[in-house]
Amino acid sequence: MSKPMAEKIPLTVWILGFASLLTDVSTELIHSILPNFMSSVLHASFIDIGLIEGLAETVAAILKVFSGAWSDRIGKRKGLLLLGYGLSALVKPLFLFANSVLVVLIARLADRVGKGLRGAPRDALVADVTSSANRGRAYGLRQSLDTVGAVVGPLMALALMWLTQSNYQLAFAVALVPAFAVLFLLYFGVKEPAHKSVLSSDKLFDARLLTELKTKMPPQFFFLVATVFLFSLANSSDAFLILKARDCGMSIATCPLVLVAINISYALSAYPAGILSDRLGHGRLLTVAFFVYALTYLGFALVSQQSHMLLLCLVYGLYLGLSQGVLSALVSQLTPAHLRGTAFGIVNFAVSLALLPASLLTGLLYQHYGALAAFATCAAIALLSALVLAIQLPSLAKSRQN
Repeated sequence: MSKPMAEKIPLTVWILGFASLLTDVSTELIHSILPNFMSSVLHASFIDIGLIEGLAETVAAILKVFSGAWSDRIGKRKGLLLLGYGLSALVKPLFLFANSVLVVLIARLADRVGKGLRGAPRDALVADVTSSANRGRAYGLRQSLDTVGAVVGPLMALALMWLTQSNYQLAFAVALVPAFAVLFLLYFGVKEPAHKSVLSSDKLFDARLLTELKTKMPPQFFFLVATVFLFSLANSSDAFLILKARDCGMSIATCPLVLVAINISYALSAYPAGILSDRLGHGRLLTVAFFVYALTYLGFALVSQQSHMLLLCLVYGLYLGLSQGVLSALVSQLTPAHLRGTAFGIVNFAVSLALLPASLLTGLLYQHYGALAAFATCAAIALLSALVLAIQLPSLAKSRQN
């Protein structure tokens, strides 16, 4: 039983983890100051912010399902990784010159398209190079490294905003360096194994792929997709947490502490959660994560003090650690190897498709009824999702045994 746990994690997983780390340094540096930049400099409303964040993720959704299926069809993951990370790097200079909400929208859309291109092939590549017994640990490691970058980015934003009297343009410029460094790391560092394509047709989708999905995908996978979609309706943009921090009295310069607190907890919990999920079952841990989210968002609805807000952010980071890598491991457990890229694409599509209505609903409620209504609604939807997933646990456990 201990032998699989002693296996070394392949170098490719480490490289993908450090690529995620550098990307998150860049992205979270920008993201931690962008809501305040939009509201205080560009005078965007809560609804504008919800629309931008939700629309960006929805556009990414289309690319996520196509990139996963495409990587399965051509049998290659690395090219899509380079294309996705490269696009995100190339559009980041737009934030330097943003003088309207429209420019921010364009930059966010293009950045999320890059994320959509790389997400499913990256997760499928992790599964390609790891054994089933060690997969939760591998996803947990990659997620932990990803989250280290998500801690460093907001810390850099905090320092830059403090030292430069909130010079947004300088912070946006600094974010370009790690974004472009990722491309060199991936190009020279990632070695993907031989991967047999599922289709030989020039078409991205054809009848054979649909047949494969119908005959090879277990029903538990589709139940999981539906449950994750329901939960994602509660999972609005973290931009609203930064705005809530301002409501609690935090200054523009110190608001990045929200993401620092979240991601420190996330980084510390993701890898242990991966190990725990390999032993206890991915479905059980994901159910716990959904319950933690519901309780945390109820707390966000009621909180009014800065210290309590930061404490809740630590708990929210625990939810992320319990859910993100664990969800990936659960998807890989339920799906055959030659369809994993497609499977990750479908799950990512379901998640991102829900984020536009989630962020729009949260923005509308926040704008017209306040934070209490916005966060309490998210908590209620998350609680319902947790109960639905709990009902599915016996069938997920049976799938694990098979």
